[in-house]
Amino acid sequence: MMEENSILIIDDEAQIRRLLEITLGTSGYKVKEAVNGKEGLVMAATFNPAVIILDLGLPDLDGQEVLLKLREWYLNPIIILSVRNSEDDIIKALDNGANDYLTKPFRTGELLARIRSVFRSLQRNTDSNAVLFFQDLIIDISNHTVKKHEELIKLTSTEFSLLALLAKNSGKVLTHQYMLREIWGFGYTNQTQYLRVFITQLRKKIENDHYHPKYIITESGIGYRFEG
Repeated sequence: MMEENSILIIDDEAQIRRLLEITLGTSGYKVKEAVNGKEGLVMAATFNPAVIILDLGLPDLDGQEVLLKLREWYLNPIIILSVRNSEDDIIKALDNGANDYLTKPFRTGELLARIRSVFRSLQRNTDSNAVLFFQDLIIDISNHTVKKHEELIKLTSTEFSLLALLAKNSGKVLTHQYMLREIWGFGYTNQTQYLRVFITQLRKKIENDHYHPKYIITESGIGYRFEG
């Protein structure tokens, strides 16, 4: 069972772990720490944190590999905290299931704001208990599940939040800025790269032909519209 306000830090740098422990602890979060990828995977399974903060430069496993392993079962938010700052690394991490990406050195205030944002996303999903039906899709908001042709589709927590936002507003055009603000927070309204990555991944999972989508429709230069 997930422990509320719990965060698992997977990072081999003792100074970073100490900084995060103090920063998060004084903000009311319950913190656990892992010093490498293997330990992090074990602790994620036993501790079941609400959020994971993951470094990519781990001593035993590459962080991208750890991210992929986590996403085989872990649906809650994962925030990448890494010295790697290239666009390729960021996009790869988002493609692999990360909810957010922050580079080192980082401002603690910005990290806390991003953590609050992913916790708000969790709370929004927890508060709603609707089951939505769209042709061959069934979206169960309370259980965070999506079925297509009665088969379960595996989505990350961010993919699910994005799909739920679109589906709850079926027929409406949602602007890029609105969607970014709702899913990632006010600091992300210009980060359309985030949105493109996740929309592409969603289409690959829920559409029969993601090149010719019938559910998630692009409104050129404006945003997206969900058609049920």
